[in-house]
Amino acid sequence: MISLFDKLKLAASQKGLQPRSKESVKWFRQRISSMRGKELRRIKGGDLMKQDDITIKSGPLPRVGSMAMFFYDPKHKKTLPYYDAFPMIIPVGPAKDGFYGLNVHYLPPLLRAKFLDALLDVTNNKKFDDSTKFQISYGMLKAAEKLKYFKPCFKHYLFKHVRSKFGIVSPEDWEIAIFLPSADWQKGSGSQVYRDSRKIING
Repeated sequence: MISLFDKLKLAASQKGLQPRSKESVKWFRQRISSMRGKELRRIKGGDLMKQDDITIKSGPLPRVGSMAMFFYDPKHKKTLPYYDAFPMIIPVGPAKDGFYGLNVHYLPPLLRAKFLDALLDVTNNKKFDDSTKFQISYGMLKAAEKLKYFKPCFKHYLFKHVRSKFGIVSPEDWEIAIFLPSADWQKGSGSQVYRDSRKIING
């Protein structure tokens, strides 16, 4: 069976869209937002991790600058107003007992598109194969105005609370994965999260 990623890439190619162009990013955002029924069910965590395009890896930390998904059970979930049990992150670096990552689920799709556009300017190469990564650090994120969308996404994840292996997204699929509605919001809704995230960015 053709994978979700291949199906979307084929449809984009048939439209004559250049990968990772502004037009392509816009098309994927709109196409994914229109998904319904069976297509949408394939986007949820368990099914998404089974896609042929996703590489499953164990280990303490995905490569910095890659894109990864996993199941997570926060240490302080009882006091959090809400949390994402299935983060889609860009690892930023190691942290005490865990790692820092940018969970793109905290941004509404339009702001994800703007954030991705800025991030694509700071990749180490334009091959978009296994050698490609985002060249980011916390200092760079804080200093660059065009990367300001990182603020609500920056999270500290603890190894002991990671509940699965990591699903690594191929760089050629970043512009698809970043828009997938795969967040698993607990104790809150996407609209509430997006509202709070906009306040953090603009504050």
